[in-house]
Parts: sequence; C-alpha cells; structure tokens
Amino acid sequence: MKIGIIGTGIVGRTLASGFLAEGHQTMLGSRNPGKDEVVKWKAENKNGLAGSFEETASFAEVIVLAVKGKISSEALTLAGKDNIGGKVIIDATNPLADAPPTNGMLKLYTDLNHSLMEKLQEEFPDAKFVKAFNSVGAGMMHKPDLNGLQPTMFICGNDAAAKTTVTEILGQFGWETADMGLVDAARIIEPLCILVCIPGFQKNDWTYTLKFVKK
Repeated sequence: MKIGIIGTGIVGRTLASGFLAEGHQTMLGSRNPGKDEVVKWKAENKNGLAGSFEETASFAEVIVLAVKGKISSEALTLAGKDNIGGKVIIDATNPLADAPPTNGMLKLYTDLNHSLMEKLQEEFPDAKFVKAFNSVGAGMMHKPDLNGLQPTMFICGNDAAAKTTVTEILGQFGWETADMGLVDAARIIEPLCILVCIPGFQKNDWTYTLKFVKK
C-alpha cells in the first residue's frame, strides 16, 4: 500500500521505517520536508519519500497521524480535507497536556467522557479514523521482541473495513489486535499511554507493553 505519515517525530519516523520494512511505499510528511530529521531519515531509508502534509495525504492510501495531540486538527487541516476524505487514518495521537509527569504519570487535557479521536472524527467526518499505536513506546512499535509473546494493540473506530485494514497492518508489525468497538472507546484507549509510560518515567524502563488475555 501507499502509506503517508503525518508527523516526523520519533513515532512518525519509526512507523515510517517499519512500513518500508514491510514493503509498503511510504512518504514522511512534514511542514518542512527539508528539516534535519527528515533528511537523516531519508538517508537511512533509501526508498522513503518525503513531502508536505498535503503531498503526503494526497499520496497515501492509508494515513498515519503521528503528531502531538494539540496540533492534530491543524495538521489534518493542512493535509487537506479532500486528501483525507474516505481514507483510513491510523490515529497514534494522545491528548497529552503540556505538563511534566507527576509520580511518573502524564496528564491529559481530556477526561474519561471525551477523547481526542472523537473530536477529530467529528471535525473530519469523511475520514475513517482507527485508534492504534498510541499505547506503546516507539522502540516497541515494529516487531517487538518479547521472547515469543505477541503483545496486544487496542483499536477502535466506526468503520469496520478500516479496522480490518489496520488489523492486517498490525499483524505485519508483530501485534495481535483487540477491537474495542466504536470511536468512543478511545476515551479508554488513549489513557493507556499513561500506564505504559509510568515505569519509563520512574525507572527509565521503556520496554513495557500490554497483553489482553481471556480465560
């Protein structure tokens, strides 16, 4: 597939490299495609492409939103509603507040009755949002080595076909998928990032992820 990554931070670059490794055509989207981290990523990923948010969204069949939560709406607006309409958007964002962690716990600017992805889905109703990759550190996103244990990625979204596409991608990346239902389940999935980050901030141990088990 043609994959467009909106965002050039560590999450965006890691996912972009993962998609290339799985054989997908991949473009890394930035406000400034000539900035240092994009140039370095392209040098390390010879088949990778880079472009503006608008160029990346137009190129993509599947879009990955990997920017700070507070600028997610702005980034999608710059990408262009016509370019994202009807497309699967893997939403890896979290509504993190601009505040340091307390006792290892990050703060959100939403609450348990609201989620960032619900807001985005309302603002861009023609896009097919699926929450994924938000509850794991970048170093564990692609082919996590857990001594044979397959971790769980929690997803949600309103479009069943879009979730099937994302489930297939997650399988390629080494994950099992737990579909938690419609977009409002993002109210619970987004705060999972706080849980997996606690040992990181408390003990500098960023190797934790989640496993969903059933009797």
